[in-house]
Amino acid sequence: MKRQQDHYTRKAKSAGYPARSVFKLEEINDKSRVLRPGNSVLDVGAAPGSWTQYAMKAVGPHGRVVAVDLTRFSLNPAPPNVTIHQGDITDADTRSRLAQTAPYDVVLSDAAPATTGNRTVDTARSAAIVDAVIDLALDLIKPGGKLVVKIFQGGEEKVFLERLKGVSDSARIFKPQASRSESFETFLIAIGVRPDRVRSTRSASTNVR
Repeated sequence: MKRQQDHYTRKAKSAGYPARSVFKLEEINDKSRVLRPGNSVLDVGAAPGSWTQYAMKAVGPHGRVVAVDLTRFSLNPAPPNVTIHQGDITDADTRSRLAQTAPYDVVLSDAAPATTGNRTVDTARSAAIVDAVIDLALDLIKPGGKLVVKIFQGGEEKVFLERLKGVSDSARIFKPQASRSESFETFLIAIGVRPDRVRSTRSASTNVR
């Protein structure tokens, strides 16, 4: 376990990434082809920037990456096709800023709460983040877009999986090998997200009233 952790940490440092988490996204992308040249990407919970850097390279010079995190961070050198925002995605001002460069082909989130050691508390906080990310994605993603979001395992991941199946062509749960063996994180991956299905449901609900 420790040996695997050190391997990925050293590998990330050698490749110029600030965190080993980049290899989770790399594996997800290899398996699901989430990122393509020319894509517009929103990276939520982006600090310290490994996913942003990987996405930037994957989409190339004709693509764009917009990153947002509660923590201020930067990339050096600052790439011309990357914009970094500091803010809370549940805040109206932050959402407004992110909407200015919408719609996005891909929404990524490796966001996680500060853990307490109490699994019940930690999974509930993770679920709240996932709920906010999905809501944001359904507002800002292009029809047919892709969503990748981290969640702590505890039962809620199955609820969110069913929710995503209802608004996408396909959805699944995937745990990359680069995740620590003792970690209870996993990822929800939705392909072919259809925001119009949400709007149709909302309209039908309104008409019933």
